[in-house]
Amino acid sequence: MPAEIQNFLVATDGSESAGRALDVAAAMAKAAHGTLKIVTVGESPTALQETDFRPAGAHISNLSAQLLQEAQQRAGWTGVEPVKTLQRWGDPAEAILDTIMEEKVDAIVIGRRGSGRLSKLLLGSVSQKLTSLAPCAVIVVP
Repeated sequence: MPAEIQNFLVATDGSESAGRALDVAAAMAKAAHGTLKIVTVGESPTALQETDFRPAGAHISNLSAQLLQEAQQRAGWTGVEPVKTLQRWGDPAEAILDTIMEEKVDAIVIGRRGSGRLSKLLLGSVSQKLTSLAPCAVIVVP
């Protein structure tokens, strides 16, 4: 019998693609009567503070917290409970992989990103790394 997927993680950066991934993850978690965790990864505020951009570090931290609050509210519209938010810092792919392990995630839902003319053909670098390295199911939402 296949293992049940109950513990979902969605990574968001506030983009349109990440919003679609959030909607899919919330719907899947609700249908599975599972849990949903939302993670965002920013550049380390500590690193910014060390370069004398103290207000920038605080600003990034506040933006990240606001992004998570909005994502949690959006997920709540589907009726999924519980929803946990996680704020991470550093390299996005590495931080997400660490979160997958720490939170014992069964599946991660991520948006496909691209900014050039080839964006419809290529996965973003974070999406590509996660599909190659994640120890769980990876669902990429266009």
